[in-house]
Amino acid sequence: MQLSLVRPHEPFIIRSVSVGREVGRRLADMGCTEGTEGVIVRRGGFGGPMQVRIHGYDLLIRRDEAARIDVETVGPVRGPGRGMGRGRGRGGRWWAKSGEAEDLS
Repeated sequence: MQLSLVRPHEPFIIRSVSVGREVGRRLADMGCTEGTEGVIVRRGGFGGPMQVRIHGYDLLIRRDEAARIDVETVGPVRGPGRGMGRGRGRGGRWWAKSGEAEDLS
């Protein structure tokens, strides 16, 4: 499967990278190599770049470059609120007013 077809929050393992020249070298330097595990954080609209998390940091990869990276999806899709979302979920407050202790319950 191509990386450009992977859904957000879906974990994957890179099987091969067919991006050549300078871009291919830069992707390899940033960790896009065979056997690397990652997850799609989000996809840009209107054919924009994809945000991919590998080795604990995020990369933005163009869709045409992602189409030349073959991956294998692994495990279930992780949705927001299960470690990949922002904040504390529905109705929860993720911020505390100045001088107020944060409620972590």
